[in-house]
Amino acid sequence: MAEAATLTHPRDVFTYRGGDAVETAFLDAVGRGRLHHAWLLCGPEGVGKATFAYRAARRLMGAAPDPAFGLLGSSPQDPVSRQISARSHPDLMVLERAGEDGKPRKVIPVDDARKLPEFFSKAPATSPWRVAIVDSIDDMNTNAANALLKTLEEPPERGVLFLISHAPGGLLPTIRSRCRRLRFTAWGEAETADFVRTQIGVTEEDAIRLARMSGGAPGRAVELAGRDALDVDRVAHALLASLPNVDMAAMMALGESFRGPEGMPRFSLLMERLAEQVHQMAVATADKPGADGDRWSQVWTRLNELPGEVEGVNLDRADAFWTALGELRRAARA
Repeated sequence: MAEAATLTHPRDVFTYRGGDAVETAFLDAVGRGRLHHAWLLCGPEGVGKATFAYRAARRLMGAAPDPAFGLLGSSPQDPVSRQISARSHPDLMVLERAGEDGKPRKVIPVDDARKLPEFFSKAPATSPWRVAIVDSIDDMNTNAANALLKTLEEPPERGVLFLISHAPGGLLPTIRSRCRRLRFTAWGEAETADFVRTQIGVTEEDAIRLARMSGGAPGRAVELAGRDALDVDRVAHALLASLPNVDMAAMMALGESFRGPEGMPRFSLLMERLAEQVHQMAVATADKPGADGDRWSQVWTRLNELPGEVEGVNLDRADAFWTALGELRRAARA
């Protein structure tokens, strides 16, 4: 399933569902000659913000409209589309966590952000506009964000930035104030599940589970499938159902599975699934006599914090798992 569920990079996605409202708003701005120099694309991760950014970039950079691919659609065979897919178009700059070697970095480094002024100082080489996509601005540290701000303060001629954000509330107010926002909303459960079924080979039941896990973000639902989230979710459910007693041999094997280069994503996903199910348990028992919602709320907070702490200071993931397990067992005994 993991191979079948691999997400296509947004630069290579040409079909688009659920984006008529944002595409209409963007085309209206273009048609009225009021194209803002910076667009902040806000919404949950996995709802199509990056896909929209590439669609808008193709249109601004001269790709011919193709109604078969929607309002902002262009054919994959258009020369502009082909150059963008090949990452060879001179008028497009993309800042993302993935480095030149394709491996993800912890943040988008400040040196990448400092390339923007030089990029926008040049006239478009072959296009009506030069375009930069930052995917995502949430992945910039303070220094990189400040470097980006300098570009926003001096709007480039014939230049447009698309800044993707999953959590715009955490951005510098000076960045938010200099952008026009486009809001992308989560999909409905049924629509998300239908998208998942058309993308990967899962049962209807599993598609609905993935839709719920993703919170109505179709791209994230497919990503979760590729990370074996259904299996991890079952592990989390079985672990919580066994509390306060657990199979120590199974827990030792689980802790060992977090070691190595693939261990961190699996650890983070298990903490996420445990946190979600602990939250559901807390809500379900909140009104029952004798229920102690505070203790489960504290465990929920801890489960959410652990992945960031582990990655931030390079803690041993197996040790962190045993810490979380200990807190879960104490909460179950209380």
